[in-house]
Amino acid sequence: MTRLDANTQVLLIDDDPHLRQALSQTLDLAGLKVVTLADARGVAELIQPDWQGVVVSDIRMPGIDGLQLLAQLHEQDPQLPVLLITGHGDVPLAVQAMRSGAYDFLEKPFASDDLLESVRRALALRQLVLENRSLRLELADRKQLAARLVGQSPGMQRLREQIGAVAGINTDVLILGETGAGKEVVARALHDLSNRRAGPFVAINAGALAESVVESELFGHEAGAFTGAQKRRIGKFEFAAGGTLFLDEIESMSLDVQVKLLRLLQERVVERLGGNQLIPLDIRIIAATKEDLRQAADQGRFRADLYYRLNVAPLRIPPLRERADDILLLFQHFTETASTRHGLAVRELTAAQRAQLLRHPWPGNVRELHNAAERFALGLDLGLEAGADASNATAEFSGTLSEQVEAFEKSLIASELARSHSSLRSVAEALGVPRKTLHDKLRKHGLSGGSSPDEAE
Repeated sequence: MTRLDANTQVLLIDDDPHLRQALSQTLDLAGLKVVTLADARGVAELIQPDWQGVVVSDIRMPGIDGLQLLAQLHEQDPQLPVLLITGHGDVPLAVQAMRSGAYDFLEKPFASDDLLESVRRALALRQLVLENRSLRLELADRKQLAARLVGQSPGMQRLREQIGAVAGINTDVLILGETGAGKEVVARALHDLSNRRAGPFVAINAGALAESVVESELFGHEAGAFTGAQKRRIGKFEFAAGGTLFLDEIESMSLDVQVKLLRLLQERVVERLGGNQLIPLDIRIIAATKEDLRQAADQGRFRADLYYRLNVAPLRIPPLRERADDILLLFQHFTETASTRHGLAVRELTAAQRAQLLRHPWPGNVRELHNAAERFALGLDLGLEAGADASNATAEFSGTLSEQVEAFEKSLIASELARSHSSLRSVAEALGVPRKTLHDKLRKHGLSGGSSPDEAE
């Protein structure tokens, strides 16, 4: 028995063929799409959680009766509208059913208009329930993304929007980002927010695989495919069936392996080394690179056709040096997480340390910042190399008096934003300035805050 079509609005169940036909015609003439059944066996299996329709069922039926069906349906979706049809002697039973969650009941004989009115009201309720569920899921997804990809800079806000837009679409994705920028974090977010979240997430770093084993690791092999292949091996692509495969450092793959990857992307089949069978694949591939693949293709180091095949939904992770107003926020987040994990009190940054963090070039991006926060949480120095950074407050704020004051003001506001998790109200209170003034200073220094300065107190 197949599931209901998404366009089906009414599932009508009645063992009386004449009444079933009459009711079906009434609903059909009213423009409603109807599916009819003579009994309730297997009905619960037909209905998906996001089905937009309603169920109309007789109470007295052989096998599974209307009350048993109501219990089955509400076990999997308590908000699914179920309308029950009753004979005169079944009214007390129907009242009991209403108390158990039935949407409505109609006593035979009933007018066609009564049925249509009840069905339409139930459909409107169902639509409202599903819209509310969708909004709740969307809000939950946004909160999950914000917790994983911390930052209020325009680049991070744009990245979160792009992830939200493509996560639910079953298309391959190319992530562009420097070493340590968080490419695997983005890949996992795409997987967890997709309809493949129940399937496996398989991550593999192509750059860490020796050339002699990369094909076997990715595509698998049959017994006897090469010396030492004593038994069949399932490759990573095949192992990720039903889920997502994250392939990092794709630029390091040889041109021969790139040919096989291109075929896999186009045909969605894999052939194990030493085998002749084409194995269908149901996977999503997320590739990542720290290089400019277009430039690599122009130089003959990367296949142009593979680049264009992958470059359908590119996501660029901004390097940390482009996210200056996220540095202290991220550092505070990592410090609090590490302190909680180790059972330590959260340390406070000095003005000199804040300035040092803001001036550091962060060649290792978020990974380097995370390591510095871990050291700081453990009571150690930040461990940042000297050079571009200053080591004392005098050197940190160089230039004219006005420039030094501006630099210190920006550092102080950024530090309070990190400490208060971007709550403008808290920052304004901590610094003792009106929120309108704070808003102007945020704009002046190019910093991003959370809530609006004009929100009600």
